Amino acid sequence: MEGARPPGTRRMTYLEAISNGLRTEMRRDPSVLLLGEDIGGDFGGAFKVTRGFEAEFGAHRVINTPMAELGFIGAATGMALMGLRPVIEVQFADFISTGFDAIVQYAATTHYRWRASVPWVIRAPADGGLRSGPFHSQNPEAWFVHTPGLKVVAPSTPSDAKGLLLAAIRDNNPVIYFESKPLYRSLRGEVPLGDSAVPIGKARIARAGSDVTVISYGEMVRQATAAADQLSPDISAEVIDLRSLKPLDREAILASVRKTGRAVVVHAANRMAGIGAEIAAELGEVAFEYLDAPVFRLGGLDVPVPFSPSLEDAYRPDAAGIAAAIRESVSF
Repeated sequence: MEGARPPGTRRMTYLEAISNGLRTEMRRDPSVLLLGEDIGGDFGGAFKVTRGFEAEFGAHRVINTPMAELGFIGAATGMALMGLRPVIEVQFADFISTGFDAIVQYAATTHYRWRASVPWVIRAPADGGLRSGPFHSQNPEAWFVHTPGLKVVAPSTPSDAKGLLLAAIRDNNPVIYFESKPLYRSLRGEVPLGDSAVPIGKARIARAGSDVTVISYGEMVRQATAAADQLSPDISAEVIDLRSLKPLDREAILASVRKTGRAVVVHAANRMAGIGAEIAAELGEVAFEYLDAPVFRLGGLDVPVPFSPSLEDAYRPDAAGIAAAIRESVSF
């Protein structure tokens, strides 16, 4: 039986929380508008996040675009420079590469070059596990974490999906907001109603523990938590949900690893040169004396995301693989 609901909250899916966050901010701030392919009318985008938005906010604030990411991301930058706050939907994160130049060459460098703010957000539905093949399953977050001038967030819960979206829209920097597609309709949770912004740059402890620290974000937080639950009480694993990839909450990571002495870093993106590599390097530099085992990294294989179910399962980390890495770390 479901427990008592916290006051001022509503149970939502991850997808509903994103939609609720957009509505909340569009009702609060008339400078917020949406751009994307098929986001208007009854269709409401590929995942129905913006269904009904055009009827409420009008076509001047819910703008259907052609299939030209470079063009409409560039247009959003112009809008942002003139005082608006565009939220751009790229139907799948994979398609963000089409607008790469407008993001990394122009929007990301504008404040550095002439101190102008570019307050836009790109909503990028990412991740696989859904048998969608190599063009609809990628996790390209490392490209943008590597780029000065951008902020990058990746919520793992419905509450944070809304809270980080509100914070991203209000931020005066360009923010890439990675949505985890496997969580859209499979994960539900209590979401605060109204204004519930979550600060960018702050990790959270998703599960407390004392023997090993598991660091992750997006859908892999769910997998990591499941692995930790499987190993309890024999192994007490602490799960850190990064939430923000840039800026990275280094202090939260270090505090946990100093306590446990071990670290496992997990992400669905390719393991090579991923966020896990940065975290592992950081721990090697500043927490070496606290480590009782090497930092273990799990990530996708260095191949395009497979379409075949069995091959995609082999490509992606899962709870069983994370549990094995935790055991190896603890027994080192």
